[in-house]
Amino acid sequence: MKKILSLVLGILMIVCSLTACGGNQAKSEKFSVVTTIFPEYDWVMNILGDKAENADVTMLLDNGVDLHSYQPAADDIIKISTCDVFIYVGGESDGWVDDALKESVNKDMVVINLLDVLGDAVKEEEVVEGMEAEEEEAGETEEEGPEYDEHVWLSLKNAEILVTAISDGLAKADKDNAKVYSENAKDYNQKLQALDEKYRAVVEAASQKTVLFGDRFPFRYLVDDYGLNYYAAFVGCSAESEASFETISFLAGKVDELGLKAVLTLEGTDHKIAETVIATSKAQSAKILSMDSMQSTTSKDVKNGASYLSIMEKNLNVLTEAIK
Repeated sequence: MKKILSLVLGILMIVCSLTACGGNQAKSEKFSVVTTIFPEYDWVMNILGDKAENADVTMLLDNGVDLHSYQPAADDIIKISTCDVFIYVGGESDGWVDDALKESVNKDMVVINLLDVLGDAVKEEEVVEGMEAEEEEAGETEEEGPEYDEHVWLSLKNAEILVTAISDGLAKADKDNAKVYSENAKDYNQKLQALDEKYRAVVEAASQKTVLFGDRFPFRYLVDDYGLNYYAAFVGCSAESEASFETISFLAGKVDELGLKAVLTLEGTDHKIAETVIATSKAQSAKILSMDSMQSTTSKDVKNGASYLSIMEKNLNVLTEAIK
């Protein structure tokens, strides 16, 4: 795969170089920012504010494909190679990025890796009681190192740090508007802080301190922020879709033992595991509620009003009902 990608990149870079030599027509006059996922895109747009009309901002994962299964197209590679700022998560799912950046035409590009920004705050994936561990792929060994939870954007506290880092990166690449970006980032972070306080108040007032997902679980950072416990069928990056009898039975037992009012799922899933967990429980009265991990948010959703803050507000409403 790497050899093929390198060959494609080499061809693309030759094309880009020839195009650049042909004149300035192919080079956009706008400040160019490429992001991989929706939260990065939305943060950038809020930081740019009124300056967004002078920028060309791209969200690569714009067709419903999530971070874990995305592979860049040729046009994506060209956009990355010539942009002023490139923002990506930086986990195992972004393994293709290193090869793409090696062929960059813009040597002044500012690159922001979210996991690098957070440093020691990044958590390793964990397998909690009752959860199905992923099967090792052929050739994998335990010596290959820890797997990190990539879903860092689902923490409002992380979001504050990342917004500041992105603001600094935009300012470095576009010095004329540095002050605007800094002020916009501060204003946005105040909104993040206010929402964080709402989450804290809801959890403090809740009668239940445990959530249960009949699904993958990408909300590790969120529950850790507020001291919630969790059970789930799979880790957040799992590719599994079928839960074993043992997992279903364990989760159903926890629904009964803890008197849980809801079994949670992710956006866009078929809910079969959650339905089976509820049907296996004694009471069979729990609701199925969905939280949005923002892994399949598209530009169409943005046009319809979706934003990072609005989605996190909706997640708060779901969480409130699940733990009240």
